[in-house]
Amino acid sequence: MKEQSQIPVSKVQRATKFISTGARIGGNYLKYYSKKLVNPNMTNEELHEDNASDIYHSLSELKGSALKVAQMLSMDKNLLPTAYQQQFTMAQYSAPPLSFPLVVRTFERYFKKRPNELFDSFSPTAQNAASMGQVHKATKDGKSLAVKIQYPGVGESVKSDLAMVKPIALRMFKLNPAEYDEFISEVESRLLEEADYDLELQRSIELSGECRQIPNLIFPSYYPEYSAAKILTMDWIEGQPLGEFIKTQTWSPEEARILGQAMWDFYHFQIHQLKSLHADPHPGNFIITRDRKLGVIDFGCVKVIPESFYKTYFQLLEKDILHQPEKLEKVFYDLRFIYSDDSEKDKKFFREVFTQLVELLGRPFRTPEFDFSEKTYFEELYRFGEQLSSMKEFRHSKRARGVKDALYINRTYYGLYNLLNELKAKVNTTSWVPF
Repeated sequence: MKEQSQIPVSKVQRATKFISTGARIGGNYLKYYSKKLVNPNMTNEELHEDNASDIYHSLSELKGSALKVAQMLSMDKNLLPTAYQQQFTMAQYSAPPLSFPLVVRTFERYFKKRPNELFDSFSPTAQNAASMGQVHKATKDGKSLAVKIQYPGVGESVKSDLAMVKPIALRMFKLNPAEYDEFISEVESRLLEEADYDLELQRSIELSGECRQIPNLIFPSYYPEYSAAKILTMDWIEGQPLGEFIKTQTWSPEEARILGQAMWDFYHFQIHQLKSLHADPHPGNFIITRDRKLGVIDFGCVKVIPESFYKTYFQLLEKDILHQPEKLEKVFYDLRFIYSDDSEKDKKFFREVFTQLVELLGRPFRTPEFDFSEKTYFEELYRFGEQLSSMKEFRHSKRARGVKDALYINRTYYGLYNLLNELKAKVNTTSWVPF
């Protein structure tokens, strides 16, 4: 893949890139409607493909927050047309890497040394490149290391990037502006934290240390002496990225059970014991080792769960909550699914929709063991998601339905369920769950 020798870092440079992307999208619409005049039966698939390609390539060059949002949107299979999903999924694994001279410049800034002066060996070619940074392989004192280098300007451009991506997101994905603003305010907080490698180093050491007691999980050791504000060094974990492993389809039902249980236990131990969790469950953040253990390699995105929110939200997953309508109703109000001054019609609509959602998403918790390979369950889940995305009551609501603290918890569960489904794992759902 072609490397980038420079990244637009100033607000003017990045704004210009966004403007040119918007112009190309406008051109795609003009081309589409011109063709549709000739062929009225023409679908919008070509339009989606052209727009998705233009947006992805522009965001890939910009890196940072805008590309991260694209990555997040790609994980929501009900929100985006297929063309966008396919393009934006690439942000998880294969964004164009930074050229080696820019990597060297980062090391010289923070260590006054070139990477090959700090390590015994350092690969000039990135092993993978994503939205916020890229990873190089190095060695030191006989240890294989993964060295993550943040792209220039990522942390400094979070706020301005998210402001500029808003009109594109609203137009292209027909999102509710109130929902989007709530979404972006929470995303901004997480991205500012994710750009802080000193914070990531601290959290990585703390969270991995707490979670080492969980069977069949492995974590890298971290090296503060080889880390800095834009550089993070940890052990290299040998194995296959989870996404590649899933494509092989070479594991047994017992291996699926072990890996799936490790993933389930990892998340629920964090949620219920630590009130702080790894909130980016996409396949690129997990490694499957040769002895079929689950390696966790990235604590950049961490959601700290406020105690008051925890006590309210997780009532929704209690086994008997659907048989306690008064309690359920109170939770709906507390979580802002329903507002006291909603019309009676809206109250009835949102009550019914969210009750159905609680039933569907909470179903794994209502049985001691759940088979995430169950095809009918995920068909039902995706079908309901498609229905939600088309409901005008959500799109036209003047208010966000839900509190922002729920955003990363919801996305974590969505990602977890999908990974367990792809592993075809059957897990004990009572493990580390206190209710």
